[in-house]
Amino acid sequence: MNALDQVPPDFLHALGTLRKARCRKELRLAEIPAPARLAPFAVALGAEVMAPGTGAPSTPVHGPAALAFAAAGGPAGAGTADEDGTELATGRFILLHDPDGSAVWDGEFRIVTYIRAELEPEMGNDQMLGTVAWTWLVEALENHKAPYRAAGGAATRVLSESFGTLAGRPGSIDIELRASWTPGSSDVQAHLEAWSDMVCTFAGLPPLPDGVTALPPRRRGQPNGFGAAR
Repeated sequence: MNALDQVPPDFLHALGTLRKARCRKELRLAEIPAPARLAPFAVALGAEVMAPGTGAPSTPVHGPAALAFAAAGGPAGAGTADEDGTELATGRFILLHDPDGSAVWDGEFRIVTYIRAELEPEMGNDQMLGTVAWTWLVEALENHKAPYRAAGGAATRVLSESFGTLAGRPGSIDIELRASWTPGSSDVQAHLEAWSDMVCTFAGLPPLPDGVTALPPRRRGQPNGFGAAR
């Protein structure tokens, strides 16, 4: 029997809607191993947001990259950056499916996400930072008209300081957001698009009104379509 024959139709439909998602060009998405114990079926994506390269119209509005751009004289100084760009934020997007449903989820699907980004000290010390991070999530879902329920999450500030032989390293403050919610249906395209925009917001990139780009095609040798952990 083909392995796909054992995958529920609703989950296959959900995977198909993920492939249709259109995300910003600064976002690098790739399928990563999905957790095997959270649900009978799962798929996971890892994301990195890279600083715009030379000639790009967008520059970071907060975070260390914004300070670097300002020190270099704004967008015109971006050409001094690494050709491959600078990592501004990372994240994970996991779609879980249990055909029998879950009382905790209030449904058969659950989206679990994680985002981390470094902030400049002034913003990292803001006592309202956690509330702002949660607001970014809610607004992203609402802006993309992604129906959801039973949402929950936690925002954490991570302070890193170095001592002894590493005392010369500058300190840093990161923001982490762990969140999950239940999508209104198996159509999760808008949810991935909303989450990808939120990762870019964490990275300090300004909103992008036009010019979205589709998810990059798979490289040769990778499985055809999103895989599913079971």
